[in-house]
Amino acid sequence: MQFNRKNLSNQDLRSIYKALLLPRMIEEKMLVLLRQGKISKWFSGIGQEAIAVGSTLALEKDEWIMPLHRNLGVFTTRQMPLQKLFMQWQGNKDGYSKGRERSFHFGTKEHFICGMISHLGPQLALADGVALAYQLKKENKVSLAFTGDGGTSEGDFHEALNVAAVWNLPVIFIIENNGYGLSTPVNEQYRCESLVTKAKGYGIEGVQIDGNNILTVYDTIKGVRDYCIREQKPYLIECMTFRMRGHEEASGVKYVPPHLFEEWAKKDPILNYENYLLAENVLTQEVIDIIKNEIKEYIETDLQEAYKANPLVPNSQEELNDVFAKRTIDNKQQTTGKKLDENGMWVDDLGKTTELRFIDAIKQGLHQSMQQHKNLILMGQDIAEYGGAFKITEGFVNEFGKERVRNTPLCESAIIGTALGLSLEGFKSMVEMQFADFVSVGFNQIVNNLAKIYYRWGQNADVVVRMPCGGGVGAGPFHSQTNEAWFTKVAGLKVVYPSTPKDAKGLLIAAINDRNPVMFFEHKALYRSVHGLVPENYYVIEIGKANIVKQGNDITVITYGTGVHWVLEYLEKNPSVSCELLDLRTLHPLDYDAIQKAVAKTGKVLIVHEDSLTGGFGGEISAWISEHCFEKLDAPILRCASLDTPIPFNTDLEKNYLAKSRLAEYFEKLLSY
Repeated sequence: MQFNRKNLSNQDLRSIYKALLLPRMIEEKMLVLLRQGKISKWFSGIGQEAIAVGSTLALEKDEWIMPLHRNLGVFTTRQMPLQKLFMQWQGNKDGYSKGRERSFHFGTKEHFICGMISHLGPQLALADGVALAYQLKKENKVSLAFTGDGGTSEGDFHEALNVAAVWNLPVIFIIENNGYGLSTPVNEQYRCESLVTKAKGYGIEGVQIDGNNILTVYDTIKGVRDYCIREQKPYLIECMTFRMRGHEEASGVKYVPPHLFEEWAKKDPILNYENYLLAENVLTQEVIDIIKNEIKEYIETDLQEAYKANPLVPNSQEELNDVFAKRTIDNKQQTTGKKLDENGMWVDDLGKTTELRFIDAIKQGLHQSMQQHKNLILMGQDIAEYGGAFKITEGFVNEFGKERVRNTPLCESAIIGTALGLSLEGFKSMVEMQFADFVSVGFNQIVNNLAKIYYRWGQNADVVVRMPCGGGVGAGPFHSQTNEAWFTKVAGLKVVYPSTPKDAKGLLIAAINDRNPVMFFEHKALYRSVHGLVPENYYVIEIGKANIVKQGNDITVITYGTGVHWVLEYLEKNPSVSCELLDLRTLHPLDYDAIQKAVAKTGKVLIVHEDSLTGGFGGEISAWISEHCFEKLDAPILRCASLDTPIPFNTDLEKNYLAKSRLAEYFEKLLSY
């Protein structure tokens, strides 16, 4: 192994040696603890330390890194307290994730490290978002994301590199090619000559280097960092290396030919660098022994301190409280001192009202939010010059510019990941799904990254995903779903579903103000068919607050979205029916107090929603009422929902599918009980 010190001083070389040795010695101790049953799992990076350490040393301390399982060197090189790291690995409350995450599945904003999730690819897109934030703030910085050779097979790898290339983002993507994805060798992962050749397909530069040579890694990343900042472009680096342990300790290494261990043992990054320093008289064996003893003492001392941590005592209320980031006072409330009324609206700051269509109210709310929040970025397919599939953002790009109103490639996963990356640097994001149906392509980012990140390590996700949804327009199975139930069971997501123009504007503004991820459902059939008076001023409607649309004594109907209008249409045709109509407006968090009062009002409950019956959100509402309001009921709870089929294209078939076609039947059944 050939080392080139270039202009590094002896002190620099010694510091690099200490940084390289520390994670190796920690790992050796962790393997002992694993055998003793004092930790439960370990993903070893022995043999790969040079990549994590060299990369981290080459970056500024306030540049974000997205590490993976085998990057202990990132954490130690950022000088995170070892005592707290030990607490993390022991699952202690005083670790970085309060015992909620394992090994390296955590992050820390203090050290600019973003915690990974087990679905490896999504990390790459977060680096896109951070790099975009640097660009928008005119900061000369890069973000850096790791992936393994196996991770390059994931769609997220393609999406992240493509977005970074198209948007000219200063991101360094590092592939740690250690020959295996768990037990699957690289010859079963890809057919290209080398992974770095993929860079050409994205129109970006790339290089393959010896990932076990610490000076090569350090020098390469330094140079690439300068390139990314100067050219404002991404770069792909393939680091050739080998892991000397199993994927994780329980998996063993029987699937690896023994001769590979012999070959790669000769390329050990630490032993080779150590021999080089000895040969160059930068270190002596005596000094090396001293360094190792100092590190050993450091490890043992901090480990003993970690053992003193108090046992974790589960607290259910604390767990629930930590699912969402705490609400901060809205700018408008802060400056005016206005408070919310019982319907969750500003008491005396609504001003003049104007008759608007549902779609225009959403546009107005989004426009005023762009004026209110200079750090709000809009992203979506065709939303810039074209104005979006439904023209909601038409004209925005002329007023706010292409930096803030961004057309995206067709890659929902990467764009949601980019939105989360922006959030790491204090930006707000709105991602428009062209149709709610398409969100399935970005499902993983939403339910595993956006939703869980605050609970896992205290990083909020300031992202709104707009979801044009619903049937009634003859658009068929892939443009008509109302898929809110996919998300209502996911802890960490807020789910909003307005039915009126006034609510749509106020709730959208509230969603954008919120520090948490919000799935904002907009029924397409309401866009141009529903009108209403909407305050012209900037106002909010509180998320989690239901609305009583009509008061009555015969029957209680609980619904949301287009269901509200179906019920109103029925009541107009049947004026003798006295109905208590509750519009939920928000499905998570749910207004249980309003539900309880509405149930008690009549004792007869009909739940209406457009989604299919089985697994629809009405089942959750029904179960809660049965459990908490049973003594108030005078009849069985009924659910009027759509058929358990995909949504058909033919308009007659679609009408038959929709719950509206059976609404009168359910009213009559419950009223006559």
